Amino acid sequence: MNIYTKTGDKGQTSLANGKRVPKTDARIEAYGTSDELNSLIGYLRVVADTEQLKWIQNRLFDLGACLAGAEMRLNPSANEKLEAWIDEMAAVVPPLRAFVLPAGNEAAARAHLCRTVTRRLERNMLLARSQYTDLDWQTELVFVNRLSDYFFMLARFIMTRTNTQEELWEKD
Repeated sequence: MNIYTKTGDKGQTSLANGKRVPKTDARIEAYGTSDELNSLIGYLRVVADTEQLKWIQNRLFDLGACLAGAEMRLNPSANEKLEAWIDEMAAVVPPLRAFVLPAGNEAAARAHLCRTVTRRLERNMLLARSQYTDLDWQTELVFVNRLSDYFFMLARFIMTRTNTQEELWEKD
């Protein structure tokens, strides 16, 4: 079997239901960003491999299928799981005194990259939902919103666990 199908050579691709749409379609942008985020999480796992990150990657595959129009939805318990992990990390990190610069050590910086791409995914999903009024995606949007919080807290948690000082925003 060839990896190439040639069906996308003219700038169109198929949703899960077989409907052909331009590769610039808002839904394609959304699940493409989900795929990009999944790859960035794999990049994060090179320096901070956890079962949590592997679980998140699997949920992003579920989300991508949902965004592509498959008959699949995220379970609301996924949001609860993220919230529990965020709360566990929040109990360890010092209180936030100012905006944190997305820097630090390599693992924390990669977590910040994941956070910013997660925010873009959320914007792309909202744009797609505004264009496709039949899309609900409420549980999925909550998941993505929590996921960006998770990556922010993970970056702070990594900094705390490695005794690395966070850099804070300094106003002029």
